[in-house]
Amino acid sequence: MGFVDWIKKNLGGTNNSGGARGAQPQSAWGMLDTLIPVLIISLVYFIIFLFMRRSQTRFYAPRTYLGSIRESERSPELKPGFFGWMGSFWKIPDTYALQHQSLDSYLFIRYLRILCTICFVSLCITWPILFPVNATGGGGMSQLEILSYSNVDITGSGKNRLYAHTFVAWIVYGFLMYMILRECIFYINVRQAFLLSPTYAKRMSSRTVLFTSVPEDFLDETRVRSLFNNSAKNVWIVGDATDLDKLVGDRDDAAMKLEKAEVKLLKLVNKARVAAMKKGGSGEKTPPNTDPESGSIAARWIPNKKRPSHRLGPLGLIGEKVDTIEWGREELHKLIPQVDAAQGEFVQGNFKKAPAVFVEFHTQSDAQAAFQTVTHHHALHMAPRYVGVQPNEVIWKSLFIPWWQLFVRRYVVYAFIAVMIIFWAIPVGIVGIIAQVNTLKQLPGLTWLGDIPKPILGVISGLLPAVALSILMSLVPVIIRICARFSGAVTVSRAELFTQNAYFVFQVVQVFLIQTITNTASTAVVQIVEDPGSVFDILSNSLPTSSNFYISYFIVQGLTIATGVLTQVVGCVIFRLFYKFLAGTPRAMYTKWTTLSSLSWGSLLPVYTNIAVISITYAVIAPLILFWSTLAMGLFYLAYRYNVLFVTDTVIDTRGLIYPRALKQLFVGIYLAEVCMVGLFAVSKAVGPAVLMAIFLIFTILYQITLSSALDPLLYSLPRSLQVEEEAIQRSNPVSDAEVGQVNTNEEGSGKHVLSNVQPGSTAKKGNFFMKWLKPWIYADYQTLRNLVPQDQVAELERQYTEEVQANAYFPPSATSPTPVLWIPEDPAGVSKQEVALTSKIIPITDEGCSLDDKNNIVWDTVDARPPIWNEKIYY
Repeated sequence: MGFVDWIKKNLGGTNNSGGARGAQPQSAWGMLDTLIPVLIISLVYFIIFLFMRRSQTRFYAPRTYLGSIRESERSPELKPGFFGWMGSFWKIPDTYALQHQSLDSYLFIRYLRILCTICFVSLCITWPILFPVNATGGGGMSQLEILSYSNVDITGSGKNRLYAHTFVAWIVYGFLMYMILRECIFYINVRQAFLLSPTYAKRMSSRTVLFTSVPEDFLDETRVRSLFNNSAKNVWIVGDATDLDKLVGDRDDAAMKLEKAEVKLLKLVNKARVAAMKKGGSGEKTPPNTDPESGSIAARWIPNKKRPSHRLGPLGLIGEKVDTIEWGREELHKLIPQVDAAQGEFVQGNFKKAPAVFVEFHTQSDAQAAFQTVTHHHALHMAPRYVGVQPNEVIWKSLFIPWWQLFVRRYVVYAFIAVMIIFWAIPVGIVGIIAQVNTLKQLPGLTWLGDIPKPILGVISGLLPAVALSILMSLVPVIIRICARFSGAVTVSRAELFTQNAYFVFQVVQVFLIQTITNTASTAVVQIVEDPGSVFDILSNSLPTSSNFYISYFIVQGLTIATGVLTQVVGCVIFRLFYKFLAGTPRAMYTKWTTLSSLSWGSLLPVYTNIAVISITYAVIAPLILFWSTLAMGLFYLAYRYNVLFVTDTVIDTRGLIYPRALKQLFVGIYLAEVCMVGLFAVSKAVGPAVLMAIFLIFTILYQITLSSALDPLLYSLPRSLQVEEEAIQRSNPVSDAEVGQVNTNEEGSGKHVLSNVQPGSTAKKGNFFMKWLKPWIYADYQTLRNLVPQDQVAELERQYTEEVQANAYFPPSATSPTPVLWIPEDPAGVSKQEVALTSKIIPITDEGCSLDDKNNIVWDTVDARPPIWNEKIYY
């Protein structure tokens, strides 16, 4: 009893905590104290964005003009005014992302829109019914709690009010379950339309299957071809390129070191030339007929001791000091022939074989048949199989892992992540305790917290924990991606899908469950000790009040984070600083200028799925939270919509697989909500509502099982029926170039057909808004969604797929890596011409496309952005 006495002495005894309800949380103060500073910061950032957007086009709208981006991938320019661009932005349909970027990008912004819709519809269902029921519940609550479940008096006839919560929960959760079904059907149809379109079906990745865990006796091209009745076009047996990787790496390192030294030399000469001109000396360019072999032009301006040099020892700190340019030429003179010879040997098949084979088929249907067929008669041999793998996303080390090691690694990773969840619960729990500052100020040694002014106390309990939690969770995806590679993920996209699942578990457990349990326990423990007989009453009231933290969390996420995603003011400043001061060569400037930021699906979607899970769980318990989750999701939708259309690029392509995973994860929110409702009804001793919710919980389980068994095969594979039909359409209905360039931009086929003769006699399906939402299998079917998919890149693919590209596509990058072309700026003194003449004997080099001005700045065409080192992106 000593522990209980200590709690009573130190945490109890306040004037207003004698009853079961205890001290009332300052929820309204906490919300306002979080909202006001967040709103001010967001407005400041947005105003800065409005000004910077007009001048910093590279950072805020690179997809509208950048020369490194193809015309077919660019976005339309927006009006330059402060607010005029908003109307143009709003008129661009979401499907523009599908047609000009990727399936993943389109489905991501659609997912955010769907989550916003779910929260808003749930708000419309719950508020008109539950607000009056809760507000008149007679529970004696105040501030925001008067609108929650905790204000319902469960000691008397008030239990009958809980039937309202029960049936409203049925409607809300039923609506959400149908939305998941509807979006799964939509996803199936749009994915099939996208992957079966000629533009995608004729890509090499769509016709290539990766077989892993291949037995040694099948690591033979002839035998592999015999497995598929000679339908295979090309076969690549994966080989060990470790030595070749090192050799190519040494060559490229030496080349880049030489390039940097050449640029440094040119800048030193140009600086000396400009200084001489200011002193009245001659700064004229060396006559063009000067023989580059007759002497160093650079020596006319700078002494040899100022030429770029480095030491050969570790980290360049010790060892022999050498002239970097001369050293680079000598190294490359040895390395380039060695690399060429080693690459030739590798391409000929002289390597240690790995248990993996890439097989390219003549058609997509042949590839799908091989992918969906059991290939080997032994378990775990020539499996798992992967289709749609692009060469640049392969994690080559994973292809060497034996089948038995995959299992061991997988379980080791699962165990590590489980331990990490437990470890992360400690700092996350501390954040949750900080949120309950009203309780903390009663602890010995922390009574001084009561002297803090109420507004500041509100910031500590509302804003500080929410920001701390966001920072803490940002470290997790990095660790999970490392775990994914260790577990044997064969591609970057598979690693990203692994991250999406694992990080969602982290989000739910840490941001939601641990936080909620800690928050609820810290509030309830004092009241239970004071009045043990009211334990059920206390528990039923503590959980709804935990929603106050998530109101603050949604305010921070929806206003500050969403505004930050759109404005990226800090990112823009950092970009300009890096470009100006750390990009010292033309190559570094070009790379920094043309490399667009990308979205990491594995760490993005779980955050917003978790926000939806929290909203679903509290939708009936504390409906006020739905307003802030709707606002947050709406702002995130607009912010990421702008980024996808105008700023970011798609680097990781999962072929849309991020979407069904995210949709299915919403079931976690439904289950948690139903379990909480059953628990709340149980502790409230409301038998009828508890039984009804338990019945609906069983229905939800059966619903998900049925949904998965019916739709899962269609979520991940392409049906043979549509493949045959699509191939027949392509054979019988050749499309002219004029027709092919017209792409419908109206979502879900509400406009005219691009290919009007796809189905003879077909017409656009008409129906009202409700019917279109209710029956996606009719109004968003394959034939309708096919009109949204671009059809105009077939000729471009045929041009790109030269014999060399087709033959070398699925070799490791080092096996086909060409000798890099060095790029240096042209200088007025003519030193660059001499350096090009001398260095080109060893390695390709050019000074075209950029120059040094009198301020010693490198000047190049940032609009066209296709310099000599530009390589056309090949769509595998």
